[in-house]
Amino acid sequence: MIESPRIHAPALPEALEWFNTDQPLTLEGLRGKVVLLDFWTYCCVNCMHVLPDLQYLESKYPDTLAVIGIHSPKFANERVDAQLQKAINRHHIQHPVANDPEFKLWRAYGIKAWPSIIFLDPEGYVVGVLRGEGRRQQLDELISKQIETAEQKGVLRPSPMSVKSAPEPASMLRFPGKVVATRSYLYIADSGHNRVLETHHDGKVRRVFGSGAAGMLDGKESAALFDNPQGMVVVGDFLYIADTGNHAIRRLHLKSGDVMTIAGTGRQGRYSGDNYRDPLEAELNSPWDLAYHESNLYIAMAGQHQIWRMNLNHLRIDRYAGLGREDIIDGPVERASFAQPSGIAVHGHNLYIADAETSAIRNIRLKHDVVSTLVGKGLFDYGDREGIGMKARLQHPLGVAVDPERNALWVADTFNSRIKRIDLRTSEVTRFAFNLPLDEPGGLNLYRNKLFIANTNAHQIVALDLQSRMSEVVNVRE
Repeated sequence: MIESPRIHAPALPEALEWFNTDQPLTLEGLRGKVVLLDFWTYCCVNCMHVLPDLQYLESKYPDTLAVIGIHSPKFANERVDAQLQKAINRHHIQHPVANDPEFKLWRAYGIKAWPSIIFLDPEGYVVGVLRGEGRRQQLDELISKQIETAEQKGVLRPSPMSVKSAPEPASMLRFPGKVVATRSYLYIADSGHNRVLETHHDGKVRRVFGSGAAGMLDGKESAALFDNPQGMVVVGDFLYIADTGNHAIRRLHLKSGDVMTIAGTGRQGRYSGDNYRDPLEAELNSPWDLAYHESNLYIAMAGQHQIWRMNLNHLRIDRYAGLGREDIIDGPVERASFAQPSGIAVHGHNLYIADAETSAIRNIRLKHDVVSTLVGKGLFDYGDREGIGMKARLQHPLGVAVDPERNALWVADTFNSRIKRIDLRTSEVTRFAFNLPLDEPGGLNLYRNKLFIANTNAHQIVALDLQSRMSEVVNVRE
């Protein structure tokens, strides 16, 4: 805890755009409660990790704690109110949120990095700032102490927080994160519904895996529980699933429908250099996507800013690439750095990575264990620009697919709501225009000439014919 002088908290500016409340809030109006100001940006996986802690504390102290999200957007796309509303719904946020695109509060409170929490006592004084994630116990103890002190002083004013949400319309899919196409079926990570769907290519649902409730439970088909499943890969008779919210890898037997946990404890790990002989003892950190090559399952470990590897023959899991430092550094895998890798695909001996926070596409030559960058420059270098290699710009890409026939990569350029094509011979990056709009696509997968796109914020799967440039929404239905 970094102590601050006993000063009154700077007021909330009047011009903020508010969410989850029917009127702007003031700190004066919250006197008598402990107040947490959560400075976050919705792209940031570390900020995502804070949200379950805040939900726990809000549930424990419903009348004496007020949490306010102060959204300080990193990317241009995050400044858009409609996109922030989608993120609030996607992350199940149930406290008021103020959008601060001009960083007025960020500067007023001297914030240095995401995530940061400003702690205010019931009299409106700044107690201090807690930076980074993993602060649940510390916050819990501080809140309890401040409530006790306020009761003794007679300044505690318990009352429930009023929240007015703007929920998404009912739909078959809810924020689908990734999609995988095979000859016969589509596998859809229906992330917002905490389940995986097996459908025919026309969208007719064949089987449902997961009950829809968030949790971690092995079982057959809908008896199993997932939490925000994302990336998937088919290997033989199995579908491997990155169960992101559970920090686990699950295996689905496609013939029997049985779901089994093969890696992860269900708890988030924060270790940069571990290896485990028993993958069920491994504490993973927001695995976001999977790829398979030569008996190895490669894992985009977004929360640890690394690539991990699990040998499916020997059932051993370890860190493969990345120091764990959020950055863009090329070179040998043990000295390279990534920034929230969220999409991976393999072809030949190349592992391609959508490195979201650097708006980059990276490559690991698996035979040589060397990392290089195809597109991208730094943590704050982004845009929507065509060009050759480093001259091009993306904005927080979350998905990548390899197209061997065209010697190209297809990229879900998520925060630009576009599909981009990278020519692997020339490194030229171009926009691929077609007839349907996208809204923060999170993943894609190629089968023959058809590119299947998880159009996340529109709650859709889009099928794009690469020859005709015509696309259609897959009619996912029971």
